[in-house]
Amino acid sequence: MSRHWGPWLKVAGALALLAGAAGARTAAPAAGTVEIIRLDDTVNTVSAEYVTRGLDDAARRGARAVVLVLNTPGGLDTAMRTIIQKIFASPVPVVGFVAPSGARAASAGFYILLSCDVAAMAPGTNTGAAHPVLLGGTPDKIEAAKMQSDAAAFIRTIATQRHRDVDLAQKGVVESESFTEQEALAGHLIDLTAPNLDGLLAALQGREVTRLNGAQQTLQVAGAGRVEYAMSLRERVLDMDPSLAFVLLAIGGLLLYVEFTHPGMVAPGVAGLILVAVAVFALSLLPIDWAGAALLLLAVVLFALEAQYPTHGALAVGGVVSMALGGILLVDAPVRQMRVAASTAVGVALGFGAISLLLVELVVRARRHRVVTGAQGLVGETGVALTALGPEGKVRVHGEIWQAVASQPVASGSGIRVRAVRGLRLEVEAMPAQTPVLSP
Repeated sequence: MSRHWGPWLKVAGALALLAGAAGARTAAPAAGTVEIIRLDDTVNTVSAEYVTRGLDDAARRGARAVVLVLNTPGGLDTAMRTIIQKIFASPVPVVGFVAPSGARAASAGFYILLSCDVAAMAPGTNTGAAHPVLLGGTPDKIEAAKMQSDAAAFIRTIATQRHRDVDLAQKGVVESESFTEQEALAGHLIDLTAPNLDGLLAALQGREVTRLNGAQQTLQVAGAGRVEYAMSLRERVLDMDPSLAFVLLAIGGLLLYVEFTHPGMVAPGVAGLILVAVAVFALSLLPIDWAGAALLLLAVVLFALEAQYPTHGALAVGGVVSMALGGILLVDAPVRQMRVAASTAVGVALGFGAISLLLVELVVRARRHRVVTGAQGLVGETGVALTALGPEGKVRVHGEIWQAVASQPVASGSGIRVRAVRGLRLEVEAMPAQTPVLSP
């Protein structure tokens, strides 16, 4: 057996050595697809999870390439670095494509675009403006210098690894410079421009890319099937707009407020808890400013106190102001799209305040009206003594015969008024002779 296979094994070994000496030049497998991942949002924890999951899926499928379509204003540094680390480690070539026309890859998106094996942009797009921004206020001079130095070093190493213009890439960070697609192409920040996805794949066919390990790979994407990688239901729920999450939080809080002011309704309380839970989960993935959260909690307390101790709107006005400020300050993010819009915060607060005042008014009116049903509804009603009350006897009220007791003697046939209900016995008093009595 060994004699029979020996020559073939030697030939195979020689071919392997020749392949290694050729410099690890490989081509993508004939089979496979092109996976499309769309980062059409801010760069946050959820979008980073989605992109990394998509890259893992592409590797598992043996995809020929991944096209990461970018349209983002930027986002969180930690999420950006997670995506870039995954791109660097991906066994499948990753093509960053800023599209469609009018899109941008700003701030964190600039880093992600430059980190891809191939960087491309559609006409009418831009990238850059990647100066670091501190969450939670303005940094002092030393801290700002440290942040800028760290961000500049990171973009330099990305540009160096991907053979892009290091000085121009650094300008996008240090000087917050932005670049059109033509400026980025002329400055060797990107590799090509394409009008759309079809044009991009046509331009990529047969293109050689250098992976981080130095290996050369030829892209074979012509005729490949396309797989649109979608977010999971969980990711779609959690990756909601912060303003929408705030609205859901307010609606949930309002439903809980209805349950608080009208106990026993159950349905508003259950629905409110669900909405609050979903909103809290979505907001928890964003950088929360605890001062804003404290103001929202204060607003809830003020509205609850207004319901318990009506102050003719004084506490409710304080609740509206506290809720509006809390919404504006709630999310401390580096880009506007990741924060709750001021108009949304003010509008929700005013709406919440108006509805809460209406509910308080209904509660106050209900408290002012005398109970007219059940046993307590008999208090103040009039009737006739069927027997002499001295002090006990029987009376007729609302056509019903009751055992009654009076503090003063009451003659049979006299008019009486109910003062209190003690179980199955009424406390009554005699009415003046001239007082008209409704027919019992």
